[in-house]
Amino acid sequence: MTSIDIGLYLARLGLSTTGSRSAEELARLHAAHLSRVPFETLHRQGELDPYRAYERIVRQGRGGICFHLNGAFALLLRALGYQVSMHPAGVQSIFNPTPIGPVGTHAVLTVDALPTLDNPDGRWILDVGSGEGFTRPLPFMAGEYQQGEFCFRVSPSECGPGLWRVDYDRRHSCRGVDFSTELVEPQEFTRRYLEQIDGELSLFFRYGWVKRCDATGFDELVGCMRSRVDSRGRTSSKITTFEEFFTVLGEVFHLTLDGLTGAQRLALWQRVREAWESKSLPKEMPVPPQELVAR
Repeated sequence: MTSIDIGLYLARLGLSTTGSRSAEELARLHAAHLSRVPFETLHRQGELDPYRAYERIVRQGRGGICFHLNGAFALLLRALGYQVSMHPAGVQSIFNPTPIGPVGTHAVLTVDALPTLDNPDGRWILDVGSGEGFTRPLPFMAGEYQQGEFCFRVSPSECGPGLWRVDYDRRHSCRGVDFSTELVEPQEFTRRYLEQIDGELSLFFRYGWVKRCDATGFDELVGCMRSRVDSRGRTSSKITTFEEFFTVLGEVFHLTLDGLTGAQRLALWQRVREAWESKSLPKEMPVPPQELVAR
């Protein structure tokens, strides 16, 4: 596969058309992707090819992890004429007291050549792969940027020369992301990712983790626990039935999971419920330990 259907992709994002290439249109696409295509680990997703990710997202009604989401989004942006690049990154969560540097457990995008009055260099930082965070692209220059109730800071990283960092608002579960300006493609993360999904990350594929973000906060489903995080904090409730589980996946997270049979849906619910009820799961944690997860 070497092309994508732009119209189908826009429909998946809840958009009917796209405007001319501009910083404002880029922001509209970025916000729509975060809102409509969630980070999710309901299914094992070992293939990092961006065209396969596009198929999952657009034709199967699923989401993915950071490499799938940012990889597919980069395909869409390139098809629309944007100059986009992918970079290796690493996530510092609330469970990790120090930055870990761009170790390749995450990836971010940059887009060039879209100058505005506030960003005359025209370079922007994008990330639709974590299910939370900044909904509009951030200028790739040092400074603090307010987005609704939340504030984000871009600065040179302390992890090494030539590296950059985005500090998240303290109400998010992510503390910050450090990234390199080195250019990479999603497939280059495959070895590291496969090591993780066969190790620490396998836990999260058993009980599932789903997140989607909008301008006022983010929704999260960890096993059978549904939460909403916004400027007021976190509110949570437990899902107890098959019907509620798939209603939440569809109505809150826009996951239609096209192609799953009734038996496959039942098996998914049973796996998630049984794993969540297992005594081995960390039910008291507000979110899974993200330093162990390829975001």
